[in-house]
Amino acid sequence: MPPHVSADRSAAPPPGRGSVDALITQTRRLKGDMDAVRQDTRSDAADPQGRWQRALCDLALHQLDDLDTHLAQLRDGPPPVPAAGPTPAAPVASRRESLLSRVGSAEWNLLTDEAVWSEELYGILGRDPAAPPLTLDELPALVLDEDRPKLTAMVTDCLIDARPIDGEFRVVRPDGEQRTVHMMGEPVLDAEGGTASMWAVLRDVSELRRSQRAVRESRDSLQRQRHLAQTEHRLAVEFQEAVLPPWRGSPRLPHQGPRSLDLAAHYLPAATTSRIGGDWYDALELADGQTLLSVGDLTGHGPTVTSTTAMLLGALRGMAMAGTQPAQLMSWLNQLLDATVQPALGSAVCCRYRPDTRTLMWAQAGHPVPLLFRDGTGRRLDAPEGVLLGATARAAYGQAEETLEEGDLLLLHTDGLAPADRLLGLAPRLDRARTAQECVRMVVEECGESERADDACVLVARVTR
Repeated sequence: MPPHVSADRSAAPPPGRGSVDALITQTRRLKGDMDAVRQDTRSDAADPQGRWQRALCDLALHQLDDLDTHLAQLRDGPPPVPAAGPTPAAPVASRRESLLSRVGSAEWNLLTDEAVWSEELYGILGRDPAAPPLTLDELPALVLDEDRPKLTAMVTDCLIDARPIDGEFRVVRPDGEQRTVHMMGEPVLDAEGGTASMWAVLRDVSELRRSQRAVRESRDSLQRQRHLAQTEHRLAVEFQEAVLPPWRGSPRLPHQGPRSLDLAAHYLPAATTSRIGGDWYDALELADGQTLLSVGDLTGHGPTVTSTTAMLLGALRGMAMAGTQPAQLMSWLNQLLDATVQPALGSAVCCRYRPDTRTLMWAQAGHPVPLLFRDGTGRRLDAPEGVLLGATARAAYGQAEETLEEGDLLLLHTDGLAPADRLLGLAPRLDRARTAQECVRMVVEECGESERADDACVLVARVTR
């Protein structure tokens, strides 16, 4: 900054180069580290959190660039006064690039009406260096109309009340480009204590403000997205609680006489709590004394999926109560899903258990088959024909029949639980379990990883008589 025209002293020498060079080295090392962090930040334009993180990185890098330039100016001191003669115009591209961190200075003498501008200030305001600097009366002509009162108030307070200047205003350069300028200054007093002149440092903060605005906008977008995700999660949870049976652990179905099945079930959520999916299980005693057992899974996550699950499960219960056999039931569920407004795919397994003969009739639609455990060993049931629900209109579904024995354990699950071989490996442990609830606990202990990518269900039915 040039010395005050009213001050009878020379400019202070720059600080020692060693200490400033050390700060410059630290700043540039930090810039490199920050740039590496930015490169690792997700750049998916559809990800609000990624946009917010990159905006913060850009803002930090911009501020470090400014700090680097200011330290270099502090180390080198004021630029030398150019020799008399025409000043060649700087290339437009390099001048625009240097605006990111350029700082200019000015002093206005109230006694002589002189003005002194630094070369950098001419560049910031886009004025010809050969033109005379603007006086305080002329300066507002560059300022946007809505910002002129702010500049006038700051200058008036400085000149009359000797208050320091610290504020921003927007200027319009001769080429029509709008820039934001941060101005800091103080009055220079004469021997009687009156204001003789005013000096100021003006900094172009346009890019800085744009970076800060990008951070605010991306943060607001992220908050809106999180609020929407929380709302969708809450709705999905409410739908899911309405869909799944109102029991956990060992339910007692309404029945006449001793019960023939000991039942237990468990729902395992995904590690990401927002991923409420379409996994479901159900057990229902039918009017003819038989028991309906079913598990299923719809593709996707969120309220739409859980509402479709509610529709399918309601239809499944209604048709089962009307006596529909598993194969026909799958066929009608397929037609129902195929006719929904929101296209979806689903898998399911549906079983009807007849206690007087211990007969299990079942059908499946692209779903993991039930696992049967007996005498310490386990096996997959042979799967009848069946494609995914919603995949093909009027698809045919086969039906299988299995005779169970007292003490048998039937395990139904969705594909997010674990591979069938891993579950079959639990056969010796399951054989020692006394209740279906103990079996479910063993399965959850074995397969209930905290980092589960998808939700899952398990339903265990143990033949008691």
